[in-house]
Amino acid sequence: MKEKPVILLVDDQQQNNELLEALLVPQGYEIVMAASGEEALEKLSAHQIDLILLDVMMPGMNGFEVTRRIRGDHTHQQLPIVLVTVLTDTDARVKGIEAGCDDFIIKPIDKTELLARVRSLLKVKAYNDLMSNYRKELEFEVARRTEDLRNAFLFQQNLIDALSVPVFYKDLEGNFVGCNSSFEKFFGQKRELLIGKSTFELSQKETADISNEKDRILLQNSGIQIFESVLKDADGVVRNVIFHKATYNNLDGSIGGLIGAILDITDLKTAEKKQKDLESQLHQAQKMESIGTLAGGIAHDFNNILSAILGFTELALTAVEKGTPVEADLHEVYRAGIRAKDLVTQILAIARQSDDQLKPIQVDIIIKEVLKFIRSSIPTTIEIKQNLTSESSIMGSPSQIHQIIMNLCANAAHAMGNDGGILEITLKDITIDKNTNKIRPKLKFENYIELKISDTGVGIKPHIIEKIFEPYFTTKKIGEGTGMGLALAYGIVEKYGGEMIVESTLGEGTVFTMYLPITKEESAPLAYKSSEAPIGQERIMFVDDEAPIVKIMSRMLGQLGYFVTTKTSSVEALEAFRAKPNDFDLVISDMTMPQMTGDLLIKKIREIRPDIPVILCTGYSKKLTDGKALEIDIQAFIKKPIIKDYLAKTVRNVLDLAKD
Repeated sequence: MKEKPVILLVDDQQQNNELLEALLVPQGYEIVMAASGEEALEKLSAHQIDLILLDVMMPGMNGFEVTRRIRGDHTHQQLPIVLVTVLTDTDARVKGIEAGCDDFIIKPIDKTELLARVRSLLKVKAYNDLMSNYRKELEFEVARRTEDLRNAFLFQQNLIDALSVPVFYKDLEGNFVGCNSSFEKFFGQKRELLIGKSTFELSQKETADISNEKDRILLQNSGIQIFESVLKDADGVVRNVIFHKATYNNLDGSIGGLIGAILDITDLKTAEKKQKDLESQLHQAQKMESIGTLAGGIAHDFNNILSAILGFTELALTAVEKGTPVEADLHEVYRAGIRAKDLVTQILAIARQSDDQLKPIQVDIIIKEVLKFIRSSIPTTIEIKQNLTSESSIMGSPSQIHQIIMNLCANAAHAMGNDGGILEITLKDITIDKNTNKIRPKLKFENYIELKISDTGVGIKPHIIEKIFEPYFTTKKIGEGTGMGLALAYGIVEKYGGEMIVESTLGEGTVFTMYLPITKEESAPLAYKSSEAPIGQERIMFVDDEAPIVKIMSRMLGQLGYFVTTKTSSVEALEAFRAKPNDFDLVISDMTMPQMTGDLLIKKIREIRPDIPVILCTGYSKKLTDGKALEIDIQAFIKKPIIKDYLAKTVRNVLDLAKD
């Protein structure tokens, strides 16, 4: 490794080179000299040069030509070249810039100016060299991680192909998006030809009608569905089959489509044989459950990989120079990582990992978040009014309530269009008793929140208003809506034990009113709490068996101001905590670790110090549920891959709650 930067001096006047050498050597630079352009190119090949001071006016090959030749070699694209000249006219400078020089120094040379320009250009070169090396390392790591993902997905497909029963995936529109080899054999077509087809293209109309209706019900209510039907196989033989279907979720918790299996029961002729077949189906279901468990494990590894990719990319983006090609490349890496999160959805869907568990939520907070978001996406001619007098909580899913309010607000804005109007949201508490029950007979005698979303738009025609909650019914143009928004909203409100009604007058507007039962349970403290990425100075212990994740989290938390102690072993973490239990204000631990899992580690830490706040992290774990979190008394858990902004808010909230 070089100890000194090497500068090549090129001038046909030896005394000029010697003068520059006398100025530069005392500053710690190593000097190589050349008396002509040809000799300069030879010296450049023989030495590892960091900067060139090149005279313009030389016999034979002048400085402009030397610069052009150097820039013609791709290995010297980043090498700083400074032209030394007596020429001060614009034409000379233009020729130098076109040739590829980085700077000019006018003779007679000012020592202070020379040294300042040399130091500046060498710093830029050192930075460019560093970023070039970092980019190569990052490209290699991304390529390696991408190959890991590809191999893992191939492994998953091989597992599904190993099943003897036909397995298929369908999207929300009822079209096939994937299948296994047994499904190909059953219908006698390659999966490339099956993908994109509808049920009507593979089955007789009567069967397709029944299947589509059952799919609609399943997508509306989620869960698992088992029913008997008939299908024609590849030979045209009608087979008696049993369908096993279940919904799978996207990363945002919304339903992504269906996964199903087909069991052929044609040969079952007696009740005894049918019973045995049902036992076989149970065994097959257990096998599929095992596949789901394995898929969950794969999802855990994927999320650890994505945590490393996204985490290091976020850290690199904070350090890279803005507007450079490297920054653009890092943004591409980050976007690819976010897209990879969507791929994990398929694995989690197979494992039937969902976030449908209802919990106490404060609706006014969600409304404020939606209005903040939607304000920038609707015309400024639409005035938004809000009158939120209730701070009560309901039992529900934050993402589902967010989806309902967003959908109704978007519909209201669409009804008013660019002509504008008033979008008004009111929220208040009401009590349904024997008097009000006469008006709302579907509701029980208890306390409710009343949520109204109204607009001053065109209104809904009377003959249409009875159909608006039907799935796939829409008055919007193709591409503007699927007709599922209101149907899903209606189903969610009904599921929560509430009621949704609509009132509309043509030319005056529409009002949607929802009644949702109030719960006495306190809402989750972290639900929809928005703030700038907060900082702190507390002492945090972070535990994860994945070294890259430990490195990322240490840097992220350090950038937020925290003092971080990291451990890659839960056993070592326990010993460190036992030695100095008062040296930490918070413990953040991964759930799935060898020797000792995160929940067991927290249990043992709490035996030492019961008041220490705790956050658990996971890529996927069946053990880590809200009930389990309550049982072991953790303050929050974070799903991988971890985004810095969400980490900052969660850590700050947990620490502040612990102080309170």
